[in-house]
Amino acid sequence: MNQKDTRKETLEFNKLQKRLRRNVGNAITDYNMIEEGDVVMACISGGKDSFAMLDILLNLQKAAPIKFEVVAVNLDQKQPGFPEHILPEYFETLNIPYYIVDKDTYSVVKEKVPEGKTTCGLCSRLRRGTLYSFAEKIGATKLALGHHMDDIVETMFLNMFHGSRLKAMPPKLRSDDGRNVVI
Repeated sequence: MNQKDTRKETLEFNKLQKRLRRNVGNAITDYNMIEEGDVVMACISGGKDSFAMLDILLNLQKAAPIKFEVVAVNLDQKQPGFPEHILPEYFETLNIPYYIVDKDTYSVVKEKVPEGKTTCGLCSRLRRGTLYSFAEKIGATKLALGHHMDDIVETMFLNMFHGSRLKAMPPKLRSDDGRNVVI
């Protein structure tokens, strides 16, 4: 790769980064997703979506007309082969507050769900319950998840085929008990 190609890739990356920040910033404003004084618990799985979400939140935090905190949280579900050191090291390089929550949901799911059946439903409920409880414990006012358009479309189809209704993920979801807000 030559220098011209590298510059072009850098410019394209910067344009993409600006567009993502602008779109996320507009969505936050349009749906009042983050408010003055919020403590946003950024739920980081270790996947590219949650890394991108954290990067965008931290950049928006610097430029936003309101003050809000961002706290990174990873739920270590004790899945075999998940490298425990990577996320703490990454959070340290960002110099942000973070927590690693240890909760062995993996064993529970393996015990309860028959081999060959999908684990997504039970795993999602266990994960969400743990994150909701932890958010209350640390005083987080919002939980940010790294969902993207494909996740929203998938949820809509799952609801349509299995729930007999046409419903997708809202931009701001209040938990059933009303104590948590997911953005």
